[in-house]
Amino acid sequence: MKRILIFAVISLVAMGSMAQPAKRRAEAEQKAAAAKQTKNAPTGVSYRDFPTAQAMPQDVSWRRDIYRSLDLTKDANATLYYPTMPQDGRMNLFSYIFKLLLRKQITAYDTKLDANEDFSAGNEVSAKELMDRYKMFYEVKDGRMRVNDADIPSDEVKMYYVKESVYYNQHTATFHSRVTALCPVLVRGDTEFGGTDARYPMFWVKFDDIAPQLGKLMLMGSNYNNAAMMSADDFFTLHRYEGDIYRTVNLQDRLLSNYCQTDSDMVREQNKIEKELTDFQEHVWGRDTVAAKKQELAEEADDEETDSIEAEEQPVVKKKSTRSSKNSRRSALKSKSSKQTKAKATRQRRSSSSRFSVRRERH
Repeated sequence: MKRILIFAVISLVAMGSMAQPAKRRAEAEQKAAAAKQTKNAPTGVSYRDFPTAQAMPQDVSWRRDIYRSLDLTKDANATLYYPTMPQDGRMNLFSYIFKLLLRKQITAYDTKLDANEDFSAGNEVSAKELMDRYKMFYEVKDGRMRVNDADIPSDEVKMYYVKESVYYNQHTATFHSRVTALCPVLVRGDTEFGGTDARYPMFWVKFDDIAPQLGKLMLMGSNYNNAAMMSADDFFTLHRYEGDIYRTVNLQDRLLSNYCQTDSDMVREQNKIEKELTDFQEHVWGRDTVAAKKQELAEEADDEETDSIEAEEQPVVKKKSTRSSKNSRRSALKSKSSKQTKAKATRQRRSSSSRFSVRRERH
């Protein structure tokens, strides 16, 4: 009798599970799969995101966006390029970013024809699309894609485009300069046979998306102390890189090369933009008038001292060159006495101006 009852209970449970709606069964299966994935997920330092700098507020009162090109052959940027092949647990920036893209830990966005960024959802690009476009070798086995370190063209990525935002935060009354986007640039060509290199901007990534991961990539920070290491996030946050401005966000959406005809014009325009940023910051905070006055007085004193030295040396030269004539010697002596008088008056003015500056400092 007990066996019959147990069999009946089992039958009822089985019938109830079969009668469960398909939607509910799918939800139960999804929950079970999620629980299993969470159980097998990595934990500890390898999984934890590193803290990063505070993001730029959307309601800042002043902002200017500029674009820089980072040449990795320069010594200041070389730490982003070497080693070109991963070794001893170290890898360069592009290898690290591309591995994150392969593991779908970050999102990449395709570049436009003018190399501008577009962070819309419809402009996302996958690692497979990039490898097919730039002829990278990969293997697909059991539905999974495998890429060897030697097949990642990290040695050909010799440039980066960096977008910076210089802004004034009215909430904290502070100026900031922050990297907002990165774009690796593939450089390929036949320069060895007299050709030219071609630049291929590959993809854009938001810096805020990759900053927690860049905190785990350690870079060599010095040529003289190989034990001095810093994270890639700190490298960009502290502006340890050097880059030339090639574009600013403007009303006509023009590159500097569109209206700078020569290299000297380009350098002049780049210096002008850098000065505009500095001048705006000084305009907001105001200049140190006391320090400016001291510098002005020091420059005037240097100029006066230079003039007095030239005035004292010039008659000696004239005296040597006019020994054959008695009249010329007399004129030289008169000139020397007049110059000495002027030099004495100059020294008196300089001493009086220095005394005046001391009195101002005491007050």
